[in-house]
Amino acid sequence: MKKNRAAKVYLVTQNILKAAVWISSGLFGLYILGYYFKALLQGHTAQWNEILPGLYDQNTRQATDGIGLHFAAGGLILVLGSIQFIHKIRLKWPQVHRWIGRIYVLACVLAAIGGLVFIFQKGTIGGWIMDIGIAGYGILMLIAGVETFRNAYSGNFELHRAWAIRLYALAIGSWLYRMDYGFWHAATDLAGHGDNFSGPFDYFMDFFFYLPNLVVAELIIQRKTLSKSPFLSGVASVLFIGIIVFIVLATKVFWDHYWGEPIINFFK
Repeated sequence: MKKNRAAKVYLVTQNILKAAVWISSGLFGLYILGYYFKALLQGHTAQWNEILPGLYDQNTRQATDGIGLHFAAGGLILVLGSIQFIHKIRLKWPQVHRWIGRIYVLACVLAAIGGLVFIFQKGTIGGWIMDIGIAGYGILMLIAGVETFRNAYSGNFELHRAWAIRLYALAIGSWLYRMDYGFWHAATDLAGHGDNFSGPFDYFMDFFFYLPNLVVAELIIQRKTLSKSPFLSGVASVLFIGIIVFIVLATKVFWDHYWGEPIINFFK
């Protein structure tokens, strides 16, 4: 009985976590399209510097094109990614799942390539440590994207699912990066944040915004093993609940102060 109860709690908290991530990251994807990509289409790329100083530089056109591609593809994957995990769509409309999946994986690969082009052309604002952290993120995105497609194409659907979860965990990294900074700002007034993102907290965040995501992804991938152990499923449930609370609170703050207006204007 205790084993079954722990397994049920684990599955419920996992599903609530998925819903919270899907909604919040989807809103962030719409924000990216409504603010950054819209500015690119309208030729107002200098507007990017209002939020991220130094991002646009008229003297490094290739870097601007690369980051523009990164924004466009990144917004798309945050909107489309969640759809791929809806069980009913996979069962009832497998062709829809396949075609969205192809677009999604392609967008992930393009987002990674665009970000890497920017780094190699211009470098990040935080220097070589940030360069390594963000480039590592892009390389992992490329690997996960290729493996997701390769295993689907060859019919290894268990491996395909595992790599798709890892890819999604990486794809939401840019969303979590901003969420973490927003939460840290509210909690500590950005203690450890230095000029040009060169403080100890900044260096920590260069890797923290995506590596823990892969740990959570593995917890979800190994759900069958975890559900057999009341202790392990209980620990995972507590972790999931903490993450859910963080996402809900941070999403509310970001909607009120950053995302809401650009998203609403995007549909006008």
